[in-house]
Amino acid sequence: MTFLKIDNASKTYSGARALDGAHLEIAAGEVHALMGENGAGKSTLIKILAGVTAPDTLSISRDGVPIGLHGTADAFKHGFRFIHQELNIVAHLSVAENILLGHPYPTRLLGAVDWKKLNQLARAALDRLGVQHIDVRLKAARLSTGDRMLMKIASTLVADENQTARLYVMDEPTAALSGTESEKLFEVIRQLRQTGAAVLYVSHRMNEVMALCDRVTVLRDGRTVASKKLVDTSKGEIIRLMTGRDVKDAYPARAADITDRQVIEVKHVKTQRIDNINFTLNEGEILGVGGLAEAGQSALLQVLLGIDTVVKGRVDYPDGTISGPRDAWRHKLAYVPKERREEGLMLRRSIIDNINLAHLEKLSALGGVMSRKKERENAAGLSRQVQLKAAGLNQPCHQLSGGNQQKVVFARALGDVPRLLLLDEPTRGVDVGAKFDIYTLIRTMSSEGCAVIMTSSDLPELLGMCDRILIMRSGKQVDIVPTAGTTAADLLTLFYHQE
Repeated sequence: MTFLKIDNASKTYSGARALDGAHLEIAAGEVHALMGENGAGKSTLIKILAGVTAPDTLSISRDGVPIGLHGTADAFKHGFRFIHQELNIVAHLSVAENILLGHPYPTRLLGAVDWKKLNQLARAALDRLGVQHIDVRLKAARLSTGDRMLMKIASTLVADENQTARLYVMDEPTAALSGTESEKLFEVIRQLRQTGAAVLYVSHRMNEVMALCDRVTVLRDGRTVASKKLVDTSKGEIIRLMTGRDVKDAYPARAADITDRQVIEVKHVKTQRIDNINFTLNEGEILGVGGLAEAGQSALLQVLLGIDTVVKGRVDYPDGTISGPRDAWRHKLAYVPKERREEGLMLRRSIIDNINLAHLEKLSALGGVMSRKKERENAAGLSRQVQLKAAGLNQPCHQLSGGNQQKVVFARALGDVPRLLLLDEPTRGVDVGAKFDIYTLIRTMSSEGCAVIMTSSDLPELLGMCDRILIMRSGKQVDIVPTAGTTAADLLTLFYHQE
């Protein structure tokens, strides 16, 4: 039985069609995948469903009865619960307060908040998810990225006597989770399905979709191009529907040899967060960094940027040391952070402002006055290089899809032809077509002599793109292995191995 029916969903941003008459039907007790390339309209459709974005046109009914969505309160009233891709939290509030945001706080006499009851409700929501290690009294700012996502998921599971959840919309919920954490989420989703609730599941991880979902709807260029049962389709067909083409080779082949010219030497480095980091890297080489969640991968990149202080050992570059991120740009070292919205973008500023942010000195005319002509030419050229899809260079970055936001960060990183490119989860939350674009870009930079260090929780990605993989465990480097002859099972054994 159809629970939710959406017809003629349309939305235009700054002249660019984000949705163009899209339609979607979800049955009760169904896990329904929503797929498409970045910019296909998935996030816009979710924002309309959440009451965050007003559509240009929309027809929507629940259980056959037309409904209105004029704000987030309407969406909540109709039983819609959302886990958005980007981790928007209130860092200075406790975990419990974040979990109960959007729900009425329990109160005592005279309206005072019942903090004990609030903590109990938050604890019960985490328990339902099978998460025992998070203290609900902690400030949310102290949580890891994975734990923040678990907190956001738990917020949709809060027991509410007055409102029954009928639809759970999950936008890339496993992007920040480990394998074990993801399995806990999948078990909760199966339980929700058994209760008759519907789940709209958005993910670029094809194996998850094929194993978990009942049906799939595919969007392309803002339009619905197909909706079918998973048992009646295949990965290859879904990719063709998403991209309009076949993606035959997941990882582009190396186009040039690694040189013998050294770009960086790290000698037995120790900081407050990592230890025993020891490697060299040559021009054109791609070094992967892998391990379990929060094993020190991001911390390794940050010490190379000069953010963390080295307490033992040293990091040597051919032209000296690096004192911080600003100095790193001068040494032609570029960085793409894991959290693009928090660390990589000025969301309310334009594409042109974001791309040129690190290159203002180069784009200045005499007397330090900015040359708008140079700014536009620089941003336009880099946008073409990363195949950015946008309405124009003046479009604010908050209006872009997640994948195109990532391409803006990449464009900035490539703006000064880096000698060393640091990539922290570079394809996180990026669709299969855009991933290949990014892989091709990395290969091109490598063939031109740029050395690359990239972290990834995607083991096939590490094996397909890298020449060697540095293994991190509990903040320590424990091995470096060549990718030739190494399997995903080999990597997992190294990640989990106990001394």
